[in-house]
Amino acid sequence: MVKVGLEIHGYILTEEKLFCPCKALHGTKQAKPNTNICPICTAQPGAKPMLPNKEAIKKAIEIALLLNCKINSELVWQRKHYDWPDLPKGYQNTISGAHATPLGEKGEFLGIRIREVHLEEDPAAWNPKTGEIDYNRSGSPLIEIVTEPDFNSSERVVEWLRQLVITLGYIKAFDKNSGIKADVNVSLPELKGERIEVKNVNSLKNIQKAIEYETQRQKKPGELAKKQETRMFDEALGITKKMREKEQAQDYRFIHEPDLPIIKLEKSRIQKIKSSIPETPLQKLEKIIKKHKIDKKSAEVLTKKLEIVEFFEKVAEKANPKLALPWVTVELLSVLNYNKKEIEDVDISPEKFIELLKKIENKTITPLYAKDILRSWVKPSNKLPLKQQKMISNKNELEDICKKILGENPKAISDYKAGKKESLNFLVGKVMQATNKRADFRTAKDLLEKLLR
Repeated sequence: MVKVGLEIHGYILTEEKLFCPCKALHGTKQAKPNTNICPICTAQPGAKPMLPNKEAIKKAIEIALLLNCKINSELVWQRKHYDWPDLPKGYQNTISGAHATPLGEKGEFLGIRIREVHLEEDPAAWNPKTGEIDYNRSGSPLIEIVTEPDFNSSERVVEWLRQLVITLGYIKAFDKNSGIKADVNVSLPELKGERIEVKNVNSLKNIQKAIEYETQRQKKPGELAKKQETRMFDEALGITKKMREKEQAQDYRFIHEPDLPIIKLEKSRIQKIKSSIPETPLQKLEKIIKKHKIDKKSAEVLTKKLEIVEFFEKVAEKANPKLALPWVTVELLSVLNYNKKEIEDVDISPEKFIELLKKIENKTITPLYAKDILRSWVKPSNKLPLKQQKMISNKNELEDICKKILGENPKAISDYKAGKKESLNFLVGKVMQATNKRADFRTAKDLLEKLLR
């Protein structure tokens, strides 16, 4: 059976870099190369680091607590030496290594043990093909989460990582828009093979492919590793390639960083941070299923984002949860996603949404008109008043309208009778258009079907 462990790297959401006031921009917010830099993050002679970014440390603690780690009270910065063009100082500042105590350790998340969580700075971006180096990300705060080799399949890894990203999104400490990278450690202990590390795999899809390829490769005759080695994943070919034999801790020549003080974390500070952490997605999931009697699939959609599930909880306090559920998980989310917006970016309060739902429930407005109103809230250029004449559900009134529409569309009638069932939707649309979306959709459809027999 395969054993897999992960070393997960992600950006901490902060305005500034770890040891200087330069902007920490990455992912979709990247600036032009080498514009967010200073003597500190480019390692100019004589430049010394500022005190560590307080917000980055706080968010790193939040991440470690969310992973149920023990938080250590004294953290010592280390210099991790290696000679690559993306590291202008010749070393990386990190709270890890041979002589370091990690920020958090001995945690657990969804059945997988967490060995440690630590904070470090990001190197620059180096393009080995052109030799160009962009120092914009040099010094950005990174979180590293190291698991024990508790995974036994690539599918388990991917699902666990998805839940990790969703969970960390609740505390807004982890920049999920910049993606994650992982060093993937794969071994086949039953065959007595050594651990293989696949470096810097940069998406869930590639992480799964790398694990599956490496598992099959190691099973082939002569491929089982006798020594630990480091490999890279070639995305284009879908294979791993050997880079070098695995470095050991002594290869990095870890030493204490003399320019940075020891970080001392008081119990009161840790407790204060812990008390501010929201419920996890799993806790929210169990809570809303039990309280509102909704299905698990819908609850999982709600709990992917803290803002959405909290919005639903507020709405469900004063509106029918059964009605609110599809209007949040389907209608609201589809409009937000189409316009590439988050709920905090738009003018939709729980109170406005409750009012909309009550008008739908009381048949003051039709669902179609309600959708127009919802779109106008997300995209204000299409503003509509929250007023409409009462829904037409009277069968006699609607039947007269349906007869008129049929009289104006003989081709649609012949198409329907020829088996083109989509013609019915065309006719229903004409009824809705003629009534300014006031017609009860279901009643109109039933009447048209009856008249077309």
